Amino acid sequence: MSTAVMLFTRDLRVHDNPALRAACAGAERLVPLFVFDPRVRTSPGRQRFLIESLEDLRASLRMRGGDLVVRRGDPVGETIAVARSVEATSIMLSADVSGYAVRRQRRLAEAAAAHRLRVELHDGVTVVPPGALRPVTGGCHYRIFTPYWRVWRDHPRRAELPAPRRVRFPDEVARGAWPPVTGPPNDGFPGGESAARRRLDAWTGDASRYAGARDTLSADATSRLSPYLHFGCVSPLTVEIAAGAADAFVRQLCWRDFYHQTLAAFPALGREPYRPHRREDWRDDADALAAWQEGRTGVPIVDAGMRQLVAEGFMHNRARLITASFLTSLLRLDWREGADWYARWLLDADVANNYGNWQWVAGTGTDTRPYRRFSPLRQAQRFDPHGAYVRRWVPELADLPGRTVHEPWLLPPGLLRDLRYEPPLAVEATL
Repeated sequence: MSTAVMLFTRDLRVHDNPALRAACAGAERLVPLFVFDPRVRTSPGRQRFLIESLEDLRASLRMRGGDLVVRRGDPVGETIAVARSVEATSIMLSADVSGYAVRRQRRLAEAAAAHRLRVELHDGVTVVPPGALRPVTGGCHYRIFTPYWRVWRDHPRRAELPAPRRVRFPDEVARGAWPPVTGPPNDGFPGGESAARRRLDAWTGDASRYAGARDTLSADATSRLSPYLHFGCVSPLTVEIAAGAADAFVRQLCWRDFYHQTLAAFPALGREPYRPHRREDWRDDADALAAWQEGRTGVPIVDAGMRQLVAEGFMHNRARLITASFLTSLLRLDWREGADWYARWLLDADVANNYGNWQWVAGTGTDTRPYRRFSPLRQAQRFDPHGAYVRRWVPELADLPGRTVHEPWLLPPGLLRDLRYEPPLAVEATL
C-alpha cells in the first residue's frame, strides 16, 4: 500500500490545497505532518494563531478519516524520519520563496534523494506562481508593479480545488502534540481555516465598498484576511474568486504576488536595498527608535498605529504607510529596524510583503518615486478626520475636542504635560 507524507508549512487548510490534493491522489495512505522548528522565533500572538490553525486543521483532517502528526526539531530531519517510519515513497509540500523556505526545500530534496524518496513542490501560496510571468523586454521578473498588474490580471488561473473527501491515515504513527498556548487570545483574529472562511464569507458582502472606504482608519473596511493568507488558512485564489469584480481589492492580491516574485528573484530583499544606487544615510538613534516602537513619538496618528500593532498583532494598511514613512523619512532611521519590528509583532509577518513594502516606503525598493514622503498630520486629517482611530489607541488624548486630537502640540505646554503626552520627535510632522 503506497504512502505519502504531506508536509504542511504555510498552507494550513484542506480546501484548495494543491499539494494536499496531489498527495491524496498519488498514494493510498497519507501522513499529514507539521514540524515546529525551535530556531524560528515568533511572537506569542503569532504562536497562538499558529496553534489554533493547527487545531482547526487537525479537526478537518479527522472529519475525513485522517489526522495531523506534529513533531519538533529540524523540519528536514523530522520529515525524513516520519517518511521512513511508514515506508513512504513521496513527500509533498507547497513551494515558497523566502530564504528559510528555499533552504528547507533544497535540503529536503537532498536528504530525500539519499533515501530514495521523491519530493514534489506544488504552487498554491500565491494566485500566480512566482516566475510564471516574465517581462517581454527581458529579465527574470517584473521590477515595477503596474506592468506586472496588466499581465497578472489576464494570466490564466488554475482550477480551484475542493477539499479531499477522504484521507487514509496509517494508525501506527504517533500523533505528537504542540506546545501550550501562552498569552491572551488574539482579539478578532482566531486562527484556522474555519475562521478564515467565515471571515471571507462575511466580508465578501462588503467587498464593493472596499475601494471607497479602505483608507479610512476608523471604518474597518478592509478584509483583515492577511493573517489567514500568511498562514495559508485560505488560499489567495479562493479569495480572488470570492472578491469577484472588486478590482481594488484584487489589486492588493496582485501586490502580494508581485512581492513574492520579487523575493524569488532577489533573495536579499530583507537585508539589502533593492535599488543599490539609492544612497542610504540612516541615523543611529536608539532612543528615537524605542519611542517609535513603543508609540511615544508625540505624533498621535503614528503612536496609534504602533500601539495597535503590539496590542492586536495587526495594523491598518494606511497606518503602516504612515508609521513607516515617519521612521524613514522624518526620523531618518533604517528601514530594516522598522521592518524587523513589524516582523516581530505582525500576525501576517510575511517576508515578501513586509520587507518589500518597507523598501517601497524607504525609497530603496520598487517605488518609481523613491523620495516619496507622507505627512503624518495631513494623513491623519484626511483618513481619520474625526480622530476616532487616535482616540481608540491613544486614550490619554481621548477627551481632546475635534481635530485637536491630531495636534496636541498646539495645547499650552502645561496641559500637554498634564496629559502625560510627549512633544513630537520630528518638527516636520507638525507641518
